[in-house]
Amino acid sequence: MCFMRKVRGIVKVIKDFLPKSLFGRALLILVLPTVLIQLVVTYVFFDRHWDDVTRRIALNTAGEVQFFIQQLKQADASHKDDVVGEFVKATGINVFFEDADSFRKNAISKEFPEFQRYLRAKIEEPFTLRQIDKGATIEIRVLLPQEVLKLEMTSKRLASRTTIIFVLWMVAASVVFLLIAVVFLRNQIRPISQLAEAADNFGRGLDMPGFRPHGASEVRRASRAFIVMRERIKRQIRTRTEMLAGISHDLRTPLTRMKLQLAMLGDTEEAKELSDDVQQMEHMIEEYLDFARGEGGEEAVRTALHELLSDIAADYQRANAKVVFVAQEQLFKDIRVSAFRRMLHNIIDNALRYGKKCEIGLRKTANFCEITIDDDGPGIPEEKREEVFKPFIRLDPSRNAKTGGVGLGLTIARDVALAHGGSIVLESAPESNLKPESNLKNGGLRVIIRLPL
Repeated sequence: MCFMRKVRGIVKVIKDFLPKSLFGRALLILVLPTVLIQLVVTYVFFDRHWDDVTRRIALNTAGEVQFFIQQLKQADASHKDDVVGEFVKATGINVFFEDADSFRKNAISKEFPEFQRYLRAKIEEPFTLRQIDKGATIEIRVLLPQEVLKLEMTSKRLASRTTIIFVLWMVAASVVFLLIAVVFLRNQIRPISQLAEAADNFGRGLDMPGFRPHGASEVRRASRAFIVMRERIKRQIRTRTEMLAGISHDLRTPLTRMKLQLAMLGDTEEAKELSDDVQQMEHMIEEYLDFARGEGGEEAVRTALHELLSDIAADYQRANAKVVFVAQEQLFKDIRVSAFRRMLHNIIDNALRYGKKCEIGLRKTANFCEITIDDDGPGIPEEKREEVFKPFIRLDPSRNAKTGGVGLGLTIARDVALAHGGSIVLESAPESNLKPESNLKNGGLRVIIRLPL
């Protein structure tokens, strides 16, 4: 179990460092194998080819030096220049002779250890090796019986440049191919991003008239399915709205006749009771229609939320309701104003129905804006806070219409919030001692509306 926990911990750490976007993950799938292949190929090439080529070059050069020294020992003084000339012509190594006193045995360098090892194995004479001309030339001095033989050759003779060229070409080609792959990958990711944006906008009630299927066949298929789904939902909403318009007309006609008949009965007790029943029926029908109608065909417009909330609070204050707006941010958002007002009125009416005071707040958090509505009522038990959003659910067991609606206020409010891409949650309102600037004396219910910016 301990081992499995460690494994899960390691996997979690790796996941935290992995890219979260599809483009980042696809790019990682391209880059990681390419880099690993390059590392493996480079390691194998260096380990095999580089060592083998270096060893052969060092062995051949040491053999040339050994052969030249043997020729010098065997040649007469009269043929010495001819031997030197042939050697320089055949190998390109410059040859010089100096006095034996100029030899310094401790002047040996640590460069090219492989070559020095082969020289020690092939010649018996003492020698020194060092780099001169800023490393461009290798100088070898060999102590002969009568003189010092000095050989000068370029460093390139003992270092193969093909390996570096190979690695540079491999890296450059990989970078070019990766850049081309990134361009194609972006073109493949763009349709997916546009599909996600179109779905998000549709969920918030916005539209993308220019959206059309393009990209890979799978993405086109998903885009076409989304367009068909969107049209079906729109058609269903239109059908429902038209049907409800007819129902509204059919229901209002008999209610109007009943109200006319009640007006003809006079101010009797029976007529008053029937009139109250008719008003309750009208109120219930309005709530049913508001719930079923949704947002209709209302278009979203850019709105200053702080001004809208201030106006709503002022409307309640003119009706002598204790509603206060505490502005913390000036925020703007595309909303359906009528539906938004309906949502806020439902929540505020509910707060004033069970409490005496209501406080509205507005603030920005990360990429969201939060509208808080606090009251000083009894609140809602935590285990029932999700239940109150269900249609026709009321916590009042008496179901008395005079003490509340039909249980659709919070349902309509959540539908409006969801249609704007947001959410509604219920919490306990803060006590006054936790919030000194609050106008509330006692904590009640807090409704939090979160909307993306």
